[in-house]
Amino acid sequence: MRTMADAIDRHFDTLLQVPDDVRARLYQAMRHSAIGGGKRMRPLLVKASADLFGVAELSAIRVGLAIECIHVYSLVHDDLPAMDDDSMRRGKPSAHVAFDEATAILSGDCLHDLAFSVLVEETTHSDPFVRCELVKALAQASGPAGMAGGQMMDLIAETQAFDLPTMTRMQQLKTGALIGLCVEAGAILGRIPYEGRTHLHGYARDVGLAFQIADDLLDIEGDPERAGKTLGKDAVAGKATFVSLMGVERARDQAAALIDQAKAHLRGYGREADLLRAIADFAIARDR
Repeated sequence: MRTMADAIDRHFDTLLQVPDDVRARLYQAMRHSAIGGGKRMRPLLVKASADLFGVAELSAIRVGLAIECIHVYSLVHDDLPAMDDDSMRRGKPSAHVAFDEATAILSGDCLHDLAFSVLVEETTHSDPFVRCELVKALAQASGPAGMAGGQMMDLIAETQAFDLPTMTRMQQLKTGALIGLCVEAGAILGRIPYEGRTHLHGYARDVGLAFQIADDLLDIEGDPERAGKTLGKDAVAGKATFVSLMGVERARDQAAALIDQAKAHLRGYGREADLLRAIADFAIARDR
């Protein structure tokens, strides 16, 4: 994970060189949010999936970088006063606090654009059909049928009581869609047909839900300094979470069961899937 974090930071550092003109503040804001502090679990998932199919490491890292661009842009926008109104992210001031709201919005927009710019370059993959499929998959996973749709549901959750099925659906979109793409991306890079990815979809679904349950547990049990963000805001806002709906012990048991189920989807693989198995364990064992 540290190796992947270093690689992603190096790529961001290269792509986001601050120009010597009036756009400098925009680039500085992008660098502030994109470089340093993140777990980089999503790029690592791309690499772990790509390893199953012998994909070149650079291709996997670049796709992971594109997905991380989308993830970071979503965090910048989620932290805005109009959304979750968070002042801390990854152990430092949120972009709108460190700069201003307008600059934060623009920096998020540009990180969104950068994601697709990275994917369409031939360096990412020599096959243009693969690049097109990656672009389509990322657009779907990050739009109204994915992450953004889940965030809309999350906003509605502030004024409506969600039951467990609705909460599960929200998290499958808000968190799970990008995680699902990370796992599927390795198969896309390896030119595996859609019908040959069923086991990866199952793994991603279970890990994504377990990851969110772990997040909900950390929100009430975690250390804000380790987490690098404000904790307990869902409870204050009266939002339903997996923990509030199931209770701490049942939520913890459910997360563990989901991880066992996720690893069962990989039973057809040998040691080449060990990184995916380790990531699954990390999803619920982490402290941030």
